[in-house]
Formats: sequence, C-alpha cells, structure tokens
Amino acid sequence: MSQSEIYSINGPVVTVKNARQFSMLEMVYVGHQRLIGEVISVNKDITTIQVYETTTGLKPGEPVFGTQSPISVTLGPGILRNIFDGIERPLEEIAKDSGAFIPTGSAVDPLDGTKKWDVTVCVKVGDKVQGGDVYATCPETDLIVHKCMIHPYLNGTVVRVVENGAYTIHDTIIEVEDEKGKLHRCTLVQKWPIKSARPVTKRLPISMPLVTGQRVIDTLFPIAKGGTAAIPGGFGTGKTMTQHQLAKWCDADIIVYVGCGERGNEMTQVLEEFRELIDPKSNRPLTDRTVLIANTSNMPVAAREASIYTGVTLAEYYRDMGYHVAIMADSTSRWAEALREISGRLEEMPAEEGFPAYLPSRLSQFYERAGYMKNLNGSEGSVTIIGAVSPQGSDFSEPVTQNTKRFVRCFWALDKALAYARHYFAINWNQSYSEYAPDLERWFNKHVGPHFMAQRQEISAILASETKLMEIVKLMGSDVLPDDQKLTIEVAKVIRVGYLQQNAFHKDDTYVPLEKQSKMMEVILYLNKRCKEVVALNKPIRLILETGIFDKVIKMKYDIPNDQLELFDDYFKEIDTIIANIE
Repeated sequence: MSQSEIYSINGPVVTVKNARQFSMLEMVYVGHQRLIGEVISVNKDITTIQVYETTTGLKPGEPVFGTQSPISVTLGPGILRNIFDGIERPLEEIAKDSGAFIPTGSAVDPLDGTKKWDVTVCVKVGDKVQGGDVYATCPETDLIVHKCMIHPYLNGTVVRVVENGAYTIHDTIIEVEDEKGKLHRCTLVQKWPIKSARPVTKRLPISMPLVTGQRVIDTLFPIAKGGTAAIPGGFGTGKTMTQHQLAKWCDADIIVYVGCGERGNEMTQVLEEFRELIDPKSNRPLTDRTVLIANTSNMPVAAREASIYTGVTLAEYYRDMGYHVAIMADSTSRWAEALREISGRLEEMPAEEGFPAYLPSRLSQFYERAGYMKNLNGSEGSVTIIGAVSPQGSDFSEPVTQNTKRFVRCFWALDKALAYARHYFAINWNQSYSEYAPDLERWFNKHVGPHFMAQRQEISAILASETKLMEIVKLMGSDVLPDDQKLTIEVAKVIRVGYLQQNAFHKDDTYVPLEKQSKMMEVILYLNKRCKEVVALNKPIRLILETGIFDKVIKMKYDIPNDQLELFDDYFKEIDTIIANIE
C-alpha cells in the first residue's frame, strides 16, 4: 500500500500534493482514523479526494493510503434483511458496538463472516464454467434462494469442489483454473465496483408490466419491468408513502429501498414499518425480500452519492440471478444536492441553480442501469428504478425534475392540492404520463383482455374533457353547460373518487388485481354510455342523479371483494333497470 500526506481539507474534500501513485476513482483511506474516500480528480501537482465520512478533527500532514481498487461492495448471502449505510456498512452491527451514531473510521464487515449457510454445489470437477454461471445455491431467506455466480470476467475449468454442507461466506466452495493455468478460489462472496454496471448478454425489449395493484398506476400510467419512473412532488405530497405502497405490493421479487438524504425520523419510521409489514404473497415478513440502505440528512454529504450507486449495484447482483428487482430511490434531489455541494467545494463552474454541469450525465448513468436483461448465465431478470424527486416549492421546472424527465419514461406528478384534499394517490392525471403503454399493450391484451387498453383510453378521454369543462365552470358556473357536458363532469367525478382514489387501509382496496380494475372501468363506462342515451332523449340529468346510482358506483371498490368479481353483474342489471324507468 502507498502512503501520502494531506495538504488541505475543505469539508468532505481533501487534497494531497505531489502524489502521483493514485488513480482516478481509486478508494483510499484518509488520516489516522482511516476514513473511506475516493479519488475524484488527478493532476501532476494535486490529487483531490472526496471523503464519505465526517472529516471533523482531520489535520494536514496525516497519511493517505491507496488501495489500488475502486469503491466496491461485497456481494453474497446476508444482504437481504440487512440495513446498510451509503457505503455498505451494516448499521445494526455498528449500533451494537457504538450506539445510535456511526463513529468515524468504523470498519465493520458488510456481511456476517461467522454465520454458516446451507450450501448446495451445482458443478463438478472437470466442468467448464464462465462468468455468471451458478456454481452454488443457499436459502438466503424463506423467500429467496441465493445463487452464487462465477465472477463475470472469469472463465476456466473446475478443479476442486467441496461437498454439500454448511459453510461461511469466506470458505472456498470451488476452485477454477483459468486458461493461463492460474488457480482462482471461489467463495460465497465477490466484490464489485459500485460505479460500473454489471455485464449482461443483451438488453431485452420492454414487454411486461410491473403490476402494482394501484389503479391510477396500472391503468393510466403503467410502468414496465426494467423501466424507469420518477415521482416528483413537493413536501407532504406522499412520495415516500407512494414508494412504500409500491414496495409492498408490486410483483418484483426483491425490493432495494435507498433513503438518500431523507430526515432521520422519517427513515426510522420506514425501517420500523418495513419490519412490521407482511408480504401479502407469501405471508412472510416483507424484510425477507428487502434490502434497506439508510443515508439520512445528517450523515456525511458525500456518502449520499455512493448510496445511490450501492443500491443499484445490489439490485444488479440479484438481477443476475434471474430475479426481478425494484429499486426505490428516495430522493434523487438530495443526491443532486450532494453533487452540488461537492462541486462548490471543488470550485467548479456552476450551471443552472448552482448544480454542476454534469448533473444530467450523472442522472442518465443512474437511470440507464435499469433494464430487462438476458444475463450471462442465460436467465432473464430486470432492474426497475423508481426515483422520488423533491422540487422546492413543487416547482417542476427546476433542474433535477427537468433533467430526470429526460431520462425516465414514466412520470407520476404528485399534486399538493390533491394531497391536501386527502386524495391518495395524489398523482395528477393531467401532468403525469407513461410511455410504456404501447409496449405493454400485447401483454394486457393477452392476460387481461383486449378491452383493457380501450377502456384506459376512454377513461383518459373523459378526464381530459372534464379538465377543459372545469375552466368554463370556474368562469361562468355549471348552469351554463348543456346536460351532456354536465354528464361528463359527473362521470369524471365517479372516475376520480371511485376509481383513481384508493384506500391503503382497506383490505380490498389497498391492492386491486387487474381483472377487478378492468371490471370497475367497464361498469363506469357502461353507466356513461346508458346515461348518454337518456340525455339524448332530452331527459334532464337530474333524474339520473336522484336515483343515487352514481354514489353506488363510487362505492363499488369497497362493496365487491377482490375474489367475487361475479358481483359486478348486479351493477349492470341495476343500471339497466334505472335507465329503463327513466326512459
């Protein structure tokens, strides 16, 4: 290991003079406390390092040690159920030794090296193996089987294999001889640099939705497995709660939740809630398929940047095993603020609102690591990235929101007015969009029915018409509207309150299968069609409203259990009866 001395300290930015042995993005240990840092700038005179821990007490003249390797994470069994900080230090282990606050220079192994795992070996002596091949499996939790894979850049022949049994993560499971005759020991763990995407065979086209059970998302603004989505919204609009609901109900195999620069008490609530949540599909704790990365606002600012990359690297690792992974980044605005602070200390030329000029490229590098992939071992897996954005004052024209919009294909804009009106989810249907709908049409036609996409279009058209009509109503009142336009407003209200608004605390409404979503749309559109027939006969719309059928249709989401969809037939009959009496 090489050694140099600190020349200057500016918050998390440390410089070293005349140290030419360091390379770009190399991980280093700074000072006597061996703080973890990363080389971010190199020239012939000065090397600049960003430190991922607090530099309080650090002095010029203290040593800096190089490692000749980039910032990496340890990948292996034991990641699930764990809570890490931004540089993959296990917070629960640190808490046992040091209490609630992380001491500087804390060196704790990311994964438990003493725990024994029940390992089943999948190869035998003489087998040819290449990068990505699974050579051993072990049950990591009751829900997830961990598949230990050959390092992506290793090819060779298996020359030694252990018997099935209990082993720690550092025990040698197989030995592989590469083409040059060099022997490689394969344990249950491997290292991977967080800023490098793990290699795949090829990127597959988007074709399958990430089913969330949340009507406004699945119907109007669907996201695909391997897709990207942004959830922008001001303070109190429900970004974190939206991500909680998606983490609990979406049909991903594994959830990676990254709390990046969020308030400490909010992050504590997240951790406590996730421990209590039961996975609805398996009746096991949700933590059995969840990784939590907690990087609160009072933690060192540079570690926010690392936390995003750490989370997506863990997601890619499980994707390589053939799992579908959803990563929730809450929030990328705090990450961008960390970039801005570091950039300011480096005295770089600022761009819009003080953010660095490379903000768009950093955001694109992050979101481009999503995708539906064919892995090196022939399996298929996906990483879906859902990033929250926190624009100040709900101003969606600020740089982070606008640049995020360039790189995601799904935009769920949260509305402060809807949130304060207790409309959950507060996703504004006029500002939001999804570009995945055409890609997913074939899947919906096959698994739900060819009517689903047509219903979606009709629902969207009614909401768009209501928006235009409400401009007139605000100016002149609703009395000036003809009955057919009054009908549009009334049906749009049924859609807003009875369909888009959802109750996370109701046993049947917290998660709604696609079949029920389709049936609910069918009832609403049938009601609209029959009422139009009445209005066409010059009958006043007041006669239909007085029957109470609109209120009954609004409440159908509560009245019909998810497993008794045949009850929808009664609604069609009742609508027909009411319309016949009026006609």
